[in-house]
Amino acid sequence: MSNVSVLSRHGQVRAVHGLSLEVAGLFPQPPIGGCIDVRIGVGPGMHAEVVSVRDGVALAVGGQGLEGMAVGARVEDAGSLAVYPSETWLGRVVDPRGRPVDGRGPLPQGPGLRRLRAQPPEAGTRARLGPRLDLGVRALDAFATARRGQRLGLFAASGVGKSSLMAMLARHADCDVAVIGLVGERGRELREFVEDDLGAAGLARSVVVCATSDQAPLMRRDAALAAMAVAEHFRDQGKRVLLLMDSVTRFAMALREIGLSAGEPPATRGYPPSVFAELPRLLERAGPGAEDCAGSITGLFTVLVEGDDHDEPVADAVRGILDGHVVLDRRIGEGGRYPAVDVLRSLSRTVPGCLEPPERAILFRARRILALHRDMADMVRLGAYRAGSDPAVDEAMRVAPAIEEVLRQGKEEAGSVAGAFAALALAMGPEA
Repeated sequence: MSNVSVLSRHGQVRAVHGLSLEVAGLFPQPPIGGCIDVRIGVGPGMHAEVVSVRDGVALAVGGQGLEGMAVGARVEDAGSLAVYPSETWLGRVVDPRGRPVDGRGPLPQGPGLRRLRAQPPEAGTRARLGPRLDLGVRALDAFATARRGQRLGLFAASGVGKSSLMAMLARHADCDVAVIGLVGERGRELREFVEDDLGAAGLARSVVVCATSDQAPLMRRDAALAAMAVAEHFRDQGKRVLLLMDSVTRFAMALREIGLSAGEPPATRGYPPSVFAELPRLLERAGPGAEDCAGSITGLFTVLVEGDDHDEPVADAVRGILDGHVVLDRRIGEGGRYPAVDVLRSLSRTVPGCLEPPERAILFRARRILALHRDMADMVRLGAYRAGSDPAVDEAMRVAPAIEEVLRQGKEEAGSVAGAFAALALAMGPEA
């Protein structure tokens, strides 16, 4: 198989159950995370990964469905998985093994390998966050201003416009390379996202790594790991990388399927403990590189909030790891304002260090106006508030709609941090 070095040790499948295989006869036994190649007859082998070793028997999870698998199938040790990214990958769509899936012919492999599992740079020698970054989306540039190397979470339920927001970021953000990881994506939506949402201009500077929802949990998990490995390749070349991953929740679901197949107990709402150990191992790899590396990975990770519960286990764990969160609200989208960012519930932890004093004053005033408008809207609508009773409320009722217009943005529009604050200042006018 591509990207896998096959050694000469052999074993055989002893049992097949659920999503897993019991393998005996390999000596020395492959380690946890080691890869094996399972062959029936003369056809191509099936990739699998060892997730548990017990009493001389390795338990492995297959990289595809187990239909046709039988006891006695030949097993070979396959080392570890890696991808071989290069500049030729820009503009291409690949699977987690680095194989093209866009129908555009073979994809040249780069000279150096990138293992799917890697360690983040040492904390003590890691570079600090860079200057502020133009994300190109006014709602984020003004209310969740980011810095190079920062990691933000995009929290939303399904159907609120995450894909469109990701496409806007890939098109307009100030970066050299965009790496887009689509984990558990609907198969019919891949071409729609690449051709319509991302477009030719966005794709030209992007690498898309995709595993669709019908693929095995191992492939869905590896889509996130491969996207991170590709981003690390470009970061170590000194490039400013934007990593967009949709979604961390589906990554966690794939980990849950693998963990339960390995016999782990379902600890927190059905998620085994290994899920919450793997999340920081993935997310901490994004960010600035080592101190002597000029490159960085600015990561934006979507989190699919089940039932609009922002305190469910995966959302809560991811929010604690990342450097800020952006909340997309269905009611805002239903009201016709896109991107449907709830700016009052969104936060960037680096804002105090990347805004000038006049910009901070504009931001605090805008937040105050929007919060007061939200609190008083029902009273005004019911006639319980009389105009002129409170100048601050009168200002909020007058100015908040203009701020909402600033936050409204089409997919083709590009913005900047300076432009977002200038538009806010113009919408609010001089302070009374």
